[in-house]
Amino acid sequence: MAKPRSTDPGRRIAAAAQSARTGGVRHVGGGTLGSALALRAYQLENGLSLLVGVDASAPVVSYMTWLDVGSRHERPGKTGLAHLFEHLMFAGTEAHPPGTFDQLIEAAGAESNAATWVDFTQYYENLPADRLDLAIELEADRLAHLRLDDDVVRTEKDVVANERKFRVDDDVDGAVAEALYAAAFRVHTYGHPTIGHAEDIEGFTTADCVAFHRANYVPRRVTLVVVGDVDEADVVRRVARAYGPIASPRAARAGRGEPAPEPSQRAERRVVLDKATDAAKLVHGYKAPPLTAPDSVALSIANEILFGGRSSRVHRALVHDQELAVDVSASLAPFRDPGLYEMWLTARPGVRTTRLERALDAVLARALDRGFTEEELERAKNRSELSLLQGLETASGKAENVGFHAVVSRDPYRVGRALQAYRAVDRDAARAALARVVRTAGRTVVEVRPTGHA
Repeated sequence: MAKPRSTDPGRRIAAAAQSARTGGVRHVGGGTLGSALALRAYQLENGLSLLVGVDASAPVVSYMTWLDVGSRHERPGKTGLAHLFEHLMFAGTEAHPPGTFDQLIEAAGAESNAATWVDFTQYYENLPADRLDLAIELEADRLAHLRLDDDVVRTEKDVVANERKFRVDDDVDGAVAEALYAAAFRVHTYGHPTIGHAEDIEGFTTADCVAFHRANYVPRRVTLVVVGDVDEADVVRRVARAYGPIASPRAARAGRGEPAPEPSQRAERRVVLDKATDAAKLVHGYKAPPLTAPDSVALSIANEILFGGRSSRVHRALVHDQELAVDVSASLAPFRDPGLYEMWLTARPGVRTTRLERALDAVLARALDRGFTEEELERAKNRSELSLLQGLETASGKAENVGFHAVVSRDPYRVGRALQAYRAVDRDAARAALARVVRTAGRTVVEVRPTGHA
């Protein structure tokens, strides 16, 4: 059941903020996710951002901590620190010794997890609405008081080293993805693997980890997103009390600087990998615009026409008609800076990558020459809209969309305008966006030559 609320929520929220014992907080705006959710934004004096959305459709709350730190912020020789911290943050504090975090979460009937990528690190708890206090207590405590020592760091380094072996060294797709980005980005830090290079993981010291935590795990790099059956004034008051005393050190306030931009790629780059697999693979990575670029939405519609499901052009041509591939897929990297438009193809046994590449290039050439039909455009828009709406069905889905865009696109309400953006794309826009990206001179190719069953 939704909690009864005052007839003047603005006054109650302001009063709650005013009465917080520690840490000032101010209302800094708000927006909507279309009709799915209304949000209000706050900021604490120490720089922490808070976004609150009341959703009384179920007695649950999603509590997400988004940090503006990912592998883009790492330097050569220290790759993988952001991901390592995804593990270290569960190491414990004086108030909550190792193992306590998970025990308390499970006892409350909640779930928690974390993720790291190029532009962000994220932690979340999905809880019964009446246990919001637990998430606030645990997250504020480990943000301010994480306990790091040699034993903890050594243990988690071993865990990450094994994870890398499983996901990259012994996994064909993981190795391909790492090779693709390393070849495509020679200057920008997107060329670093988020999980880190093996030798860097091995070389991390406790001092490295303490310095990274002090520089990055500070309020001014944190965006809290709280969505669910909550009292907004109560959320503001509790967050201010728990996080207000946490300082943002001077080093963190000074900033870390932005990665150097990647120079324009003027020639095709190729990498060949020999792997213990039965099937050849082909991956094309075209330099693509960042998430916030005007072309991004139109390119995503073009991609849906080309690769979206069994009725897509590439699937029909390469899998169904010509029987050259057993699997095709593509994705447009939703990065803050220019990323890659990736196309992944797995060949049928005995089919060479050269033949597969000619067939793919032919499909793309026809799209660039003749464009798309109205029927294809409408189907792609419908699929895109459905995917977007499905992602906003739950409190956690809404919180994830808000937090992701707050950190990556710097616009937490961006997803609320996505439906209109999809609907505004026409055939000419989709074709033009594709033409600006799909250029041989700007692509990086990874070929996998099979050496037999693993």
